[in-house]
Amino acid sequence: MAMKFITGAALGLGLAGMALAQDAPMFGGEEDQAYAQQVWQAMTDQHLAGDGAIMSFPYPGTEPHGMMLETFYTTATIDGHEGALVVKRNYGPEGVSVDEVLGAPAEHLGALTIMFQREAGYDDETGNWFYAKYLPDGSLDQSPDGMALAGLVGKNAEAGCIACHQNAGGDDYLFTTDAEMGMMME
Repeated sequence: MAMKFITGAALGLGLAGMALAQDAPMFGGEEDQAYAQQVWQAMTDQHLAGDGAIMSFPYPGTEPHGMMLETFYTTATIDGHEGALVVKRNYGPEGVSVDEVLGAPAEHLGALTIMFQREAGYDDETGNWFYAKYLPDGSLDQSPDGMALAGLVGKNAEAGCIACHQNAGGDDYLFTTDAEMGMMME
Protein backbone atom coordinates (compact mmCIF):
# COMPACT_ATOMS: atom_id res chain seq x y z
CA MET A 1 0.00 0.00 0.00
CA ALA A 2 1.36 3.39 -0.92
CA MET A 3 1.70 5.63 2.09
CA LYS A 4 1.26 9.36 1.92
CA PHE A 5 3.02 11.45 4.49
CA ILE A 6 2.43 15.11 5.14
CA THR A 7 4.12 17.03 7.88
CA GLY A 8 1.59 19.23 9.65
CA ALA A 9 1.06 21.53 12.57
CA ALA A 10 0.39 20.41 16.14
CA LEU A 11 -2.74 18.36 16.86
CA GLY A 12 -2.91 19.58 20.44
CA LEU A 13 -3.98 16.37 22.16
CA GLY A 14 -4.56 17.49 25.74
CA LEU A 15 -3.20 14.55 27.74
CA ALA A 16 -2.02 16.34 30.85
CA GLY A 17 -4.32 16.93 33.79
CA MET A 18 -7.01 14.44 32.92
CA ALA A 19 -10.05 15.85 34.73
CA LEU A 20 -12.80 13.35 34.03
CA ALA A 21 -16.47 14.11 34.49
CA GLN A 22 -18.63 11.85 36.63
CA ASP A 23 -20.22 10.22 33.59
CA ALA A 24 -17.02 9.95 31.52
CA PRO A 25 -16.69 6.63 29.72
CA MET A 26 -13.82 4.49 30.80
CA PHE A 27 -10.77 4.19 28.58
CA GLY A 28 -7.53 2.34 28.89
CA GLY A 29 -8.99 -1.05 29.78
CA GLU A 30 -7.66 -4.37 28.52
CA GLU A 31 -9.56 -4.10 25.22
CA ASP A 32 -8.21 -0.60 24.53
CA GLN A 33 -4.69 -1.68 25.46
CA ALA A 34 -4.85 -4.71 23.16
CA TYR A 35 -6.16 -2.57 20.31
CA ALA A 36 -3.40 -0.01 20.93
CA GLN A 37 -0.80 -2.76 20.63
CA GLN A 38 -2.25 -3.72 17.24
CA VAL A 39 -1.95 -0.08 16.15
CA TRP A 40 1.66 -0.01 17.41
CA GLN A 41 2.43 -3.12 15.38
CA ALA A 42 0.93 -1.53 12.27
CA MET A 43 3.05 1.57 12.88
CA THR A 44 6.24 -0.45 13.24
CA ASP A 45 5.36 -2.44 10.11
CA GLN A 46 5.04 0.88 8.24
CA HIS A 47 8.30 2.20 9.78
CA LEU A 48 6.46 4.97 11.63
CA ALA A 49 7.61 3.77 15.07
CA GLY A 50 10.33 1.71 16.65
CA ASP A 51 13.81 0.93 15.38
CA GLY A 52 14.39 2.08 11.82
CA ALA A 53 11.47 4.53 11.81
CA ILE A 54 11.56 6.95 8.90
CA MET A 55 12.20 10.60 9.66
CA SER A 56 10.67 13.75 8.27
CA PHE A 57 11.64 17.33 9.01
CA PRO A 58 10.64 18.27 12.58
CA TYR A 59 8.74 21.50 13.19
CA PRO A 60 8.16 23.59 16.34
CA GLY A 61 5.39 22.38 18.60
CA THR A 62 3.72 23.22 21.88
CA GLU A 63 2.48 21.41 24.95
CA PRO A 64 0.99 18.95 25.50
CA HIS A 65 2.84 17.31 22.61
CA GLY A 66 6.40 18.55 22.55
CA MET A 67 8.71 21.34 21.56
CA MET A 68 9.52 19.68 18.21
CA LEU A 69 7.11 17.44 16.32
CA GLU A 70 6.83 15.19 13.29
CA THR A 71 3.38 14.27 11.96
CA PHE A 72 2.53 11.51 9.49
CA TYR A 73 -0.81 10.87 7.81
CA THR A 74 -1.52 7.46 6.33
CA THR A 75 -3.89 4.51 6.63
CA ALA A 76 -3.62 1.26 8.55
CA THR A 77 -5.64 -1.92 8.77
CA ILE A 78 -6.52 -3.09 12.27
CA ASP A 79 -8.78 -6.12 12.82
CA GLY A 80 -9.76 -6.03 9.14
CA HIS A 81 -10.78 -2.35 9.20
CA GLU A 82 -8.81 0.17 7.15
CA GLY A 83 -8.84 3.64 8.65
CA ALA A 84 -7.02 6.94 8.69
CA LEU A 85 -3.96 6.98 10.96
CA VAL A 86 -2.32 10.15 12.27
CA VAL A 87 1.01 9.63 14.04
CA LYS A 88 2.70 12.46 15.91
CA ARG A 89 6.21 12.09 17.30
CA ASN A 90 6.72 14.40 20.26
CA TYR A 91 10.26 15.62 21.00
CA GLY A 92 11.74 17.65 23.83
CA PRO A 93 12.90 19.13 26.08
CA GLU A 94 12.01 22.80 25.81
CA GLY A 95 14.64 24.53 23.72
CA VAL A 96 15.52 21.46 21.62
CA SER A 97 16.47 22.38 18.06
CA VAL A 98 15.66 20.79 14.74
CA ASP A 99 19.34 19.88 14.33
CA GLU A 100 19.41 18.18 17.74
CA VAL A 101 16.31 16.12 16.92
CA LEU A 102 17.65 15.17 13.48
CA GLY A 103 21.06 14.29 14.96
CA ALA A 104 19.77 12.14 17.83
CA PRO A 105 16.04 11.51 17.53
CA ALA A 106 15.96 8.67 20.07
CA GLU A 107 17.53 10.91 22.72
CA HIS A 108 14.80 13.53 22.31
CA LEU A 109 11.70 11.42 21.60
CA GLY A 110 9.31 11.75 24.53
CA ALA A 111 6.18 10.06 23.18
CA LEU A 112 4.15 9.14 20.14
CA THR A 113 0.51 10.22 20.08
CA ILE A 114 -1.90 8.78 17.55
CA MET A 115 -5.41 9.00 16.23
CA PHE A 116 -6.81 6.02 14.33
CA GLN A 117 -10.25 6.26 12.79
CA ARG A 118 -12.07 3.07 13.69
CA GLU A 119 -15.13 1.59 12.06
CA ALA A 120 -18.51 3.36 12.10
CA GLY A 121 -20.27 2.66 15.38
CA TYR A 122 -17.12 2.66 17.53
CA ASP A 123 -18.08 6.10 18.84
CA ASP A 124 -19.90 8.07 16.14
CA GLU A 125 -20.29 11.04 18.48
CA THR A 126 -16.51 11.62 18.39
CA GLY A 127 -15.84 10.72 14.77
CA ASN A 128 -14.91 7.13 15.68
CA TRP A 129 -11.36 8.19 16.58
CA PHE A 130 -9.25 5.92 18.78
CA TYR A 131 -6.49 7.79 20.64
CA ALA A 132 -3.30 6.50 22.25
CA LYS A 133 -0.14 7.91 23.76
CA TYR A 134 2.87 5.62 23.58
CA LEU A 135 6.24 5.92 25.23
CA PRO A 136 9.20 5.48 22.84
CA ASP A 137 9.43 1.73 23.63
CA GLY A 138 5.82 1.14 22.52
CA SER A 139 4.33 0.83 25.98
CA LEU A 140 1.31 2.99 26.73
CA ASP A 141 1.71 6.11 28.82
CA GLN A 142 -0.63 6.50 31.78
CA SER A 143 -2.81 9.24 33.21
CA PRO A 144 -1.92 10.56 36.68
CA ASP A 145 -4.37 8.05 38.17
CA GLY A 146 -2.74 5.10 36.38
CA MET A 147 -5.12 4.58 33.45
CA ALA A 148 -3.53 3.58 30.13
CA LEU A 149 -3.91 6.40 27.60
CA ALA A 150 -5.71 4.43 24.89
CA GLY A 151 -9.26 4.54 23.57
CA LEU A 152 -11.74 7.37 24.09
CA VAL A 153 -9.27 9.46 26.08
CA GLY A 154 -10.91 12.63 27.36
CA LYS A 155 -14.49 11.96 26.25
CA ASN A 156 -16.93 13.99 28.38
CA ALA A 157 -13.95 15.44 30.23
CA GLU A 158 -12.49 18.88 30.73
CA ALA A 159 -9.07 17.78 29.41
CA GLY A 160 -7.62 14.99 27.31
CA CYS A 161 -7.44 14.03 23.65
CA ILE A 162 -11.12 14.24 22.75
CA ALA A 163 -11.78 17.23 25.00
CA CYS A 164 -9.14 19.14 23.05
CA HIS A 165 -9.82 17.79 19.56
CA GLN A 166 -13.55 18.53 19.71
CA ASN A 167 -12.42 22.16 19.47
CA ALA A 168 -10.48 21.62 16.23
CA GLY A 169 -13.23 23.13 14.10
CA GLY A 170 -15.05 21.19 11.45
CA ASP A 171 -16.14 17.65 12.12
CA ASP A 172 -12.91 15.72 11.57
CA TYR A 173 -11.27 16.36 14.99
CA LEU A 174 -8.03 17.37 13.23
CA PHE A 175 -6.20 20.63 13.79
CA THR A 176 -3.77 20.24 10.94
CA THR A 177 -4.94 19.35 7.47
CA ASP A 178 -7.70 18.12 5.24
CA ALA A 179 -5.23 16.78 2.66
CA GLU A 180 -6.18 13.23 1.71
CA MET A 181 -8.00 12.77 5.02
CA GLY A 182 -11.42 13.23 3.41
CA MET A 183 -10.83 10.24 1.15
CA MET A 184 -9.40 8.12 3.94
CA MET A 185 -12.30 8.83 6.30
CA GLU A 186 -15.10 7.70 3.97
